[in-house]
Amino acid sequence: MNSPESAPPDETLAAWAQRGDRAAFDELMRRHKDGVYRFVRRYVGNSDDAYDLLQETFISAWENLRRFEVTRSFTAWTRTIALNKCRDFSRRQKFQRLFRQLYAAEPNCPPASPAQLAEARETAAEQVLKQQRFDAAVAALPALYKEVLLLTTVGAMTQEGAAAILGTSTKAVEMRLRRAKRRLAELLMPTREG
Repeated sequence: MNSPESAPPDETLAAWAQRGDRAAFDELMRRHKDGVYRFVRRYVGNSDDAYDLLQETFISAWENLRRFEVTRSFTAWTRTIALNKCRDFSRRQKFQRLFRQLYAAEPNCPPASPAQLAEARETAAEQVLKQQRFDAAVAALPALYKEVLLLTTVGAMTQEGAAAILGTSTKAVEMRLRRAKRRLAELLMPTREG
């Protein structure tokens, strides 16, 4: 492409890519792949899976590029796609673990007893409920808090980076993050039956 000083900004490249310029999209991908990979790697904890999810993220970005608003941050947009890919991956992993626990016996192991299967189902169901409760609590947060929380904790971004993406000050990000965590804790606090 061009030298770093004359390289077009992300918004320009995204507009070109929306018109079918594959080289512009390749440059966007080159610029953002390391950050997306680090984000995904931290989320899934495995470099092979992270590489696969990185590819899925950019395939999805290319396929949905017409939806991207060039006035928004390309970084935030790709992180959102990556976050959704990670969530889908986690759901698939949970299902696969549950399936292996319930139905896959090793050749030299006795089959699980009905009580063991019931306990495994109950444990898996509890984990699914906990995850659903957490996802619902995060989803219930006001967008102002949810965005900061996801960018800084799940997205592994600094408060400064989140501030740049959100177009606000670092102090505002710090305040929103503190409020988001407090609100999330309130939402997840067990209710007392009277």
